[in-house]
Amino acid sequence: MTTVQDPERDPDALLAEPARAEHLSAGRALRLVLRRVHFLAGLAIAPFLAVLAVTGLMYAFTPQLNDLVYGDKLSVSEDTAIGATTAPVDDQVAAALAAHPDGALKSVIVSADPERTTRVVLDVPGLDTSGGPFGSEAMTVYVNPHTAAVQGELITVSNEPPLQRWLRDLHGNLNLGDPGRLYAEFVASWLPAIVLGGLVLWFAARRRKTKKAAAGRARTSRWHGRVGVWAAIGLLVLSVTGLTWSTYAGARVSDFVDAVDGRSPTLESADVLPSAERISLERALATARDGGLEGDLILTAPTEPNRPLKINESSVGLPVQKDSVAVDQYTGAITGRVGWDDYPLMAKLTSLGIAAHSGNLFGIANQLLLAAVALAALALLVLGYRMWWKRRPRSGGLAPAPEPVWRRMPQPLVFGVLVVAAAVAWAMPVFGVTLLLFMIGDAAYGELRRRRRPQRV
Repeated sequence: MTTVQDPERDPDALLAEPARAEHLSAGRALRLVLRRVHFLAGLAIAPFLAVLAVTGLMYAFTPQLNDLVYGDKLSVSEDTAIGATTAPVDDQVAAALAAHPDGALKSVIVSADPERTTRVVLDVPGLDTSGGPFGSEAMTVYVNPHTAAVQGELITVSNEPPLQRWLRDLHGNLNLGDPGRLYAEFVASWLPAIVLGGLVLWFAARRRKTKKAAAGRARTSRWHGRVGVWAAIGLLVLSVTGLTWSTYAGARVSDFVDAVDGRSPTLESADVLPSAERISLERALATARDGGLEGDLILTAPTEPNRPLKINESSVGLPVQKDSVAVDQYTGAITGRVGWDDYPLMAKLTSLGIAAHSGNLFGIANQLLLAAVALAALALLVLGYRMWWKRRPRSGGLAPAPEPVWRRMPQPLVFGVLVVAAAVAWAMPVFGVTLLLFMIGDAAYGELRRRRRPQRV
């Protein structure tokens, strides 16, 4: 006996449901449209999402990888007495400059951890200073804070060692530069549509109390839905925060931030009056700590004799430490200050989102959460492809996509879908372009199928 599947009771049956002439209700039409988009878009982005998940998983643990690869530079020598008196920062900078007499001081990163080296960042000839989305190259010299001995050096970008920089670029652009960034923006643009569509389909099926067998495709479908529900928030957060770095959607985000005056505040300070003698870097750092700055500190050297030193907190994690002060390089007076409380709400959300995306917001727990989301994304891809494979015809070939239902949808619903799609396409241009190409290709394929279909007599 042949069992006939009821598409209302078995969501998987909707994939193979043939198109009918009658119009659909708005709710059912929307479910069918979302199922088709979820299916086709999921197949399209799956390979790219797999790459993004794997590279993101590696990048989340770059602090541990950096220690593994560059431990001899990032940590003080084992023979150093950690409790010994710390050498003045000026002596540490002098040691770095002695190793590079042609270099100019850019900044000094002083760790609050006595077991970490001081990073002296220098401008030296021959490096790429053209700048990119993440900054220009610099020579970072790692100095033992207790002995002022140089332990090593690396070419860094935004204070990131080469391995971290390579993994970051692999995750963001496949190490192909600006053209490669499109792959990540393509995934990040489509991921919300796929996740939200999947949630709607899952909860619609739950509301109808769908009953299915516990084996085969039904079991795979159930696990796909459960994993998707649990991973949805993480995937959406990673998608939205990732888009802030993208080329085209990122430009839209930047315009929006400007429109709502949501930029991070700039440390403002008047010019200082030059005198014969500058204060020591040690004194400047002590002034900053007396002024309330804690944790790791970045001291940025002034570019002009009449400009102040700038010192800001660089420790990651919670509570957020982003206070910055300007210090007169001749008198040691604090001439300007910006604190976390001065950040507008949009700037705070952006900072927190970027930190969470990078795994820096709340330490190892953040990294483990990112790992769980990445593994969940990979599991969703495997389960999705498994469902597709199990639906293949017995006669051979690949399983067909759900049938298009545009011609059977209520006109108000069609209008509403088009308006929403247009708005999202404006906000995320890569989504808009690929959606347009999909619609053109889908329409052409549908027309070709209709012409090849035998005519009824």
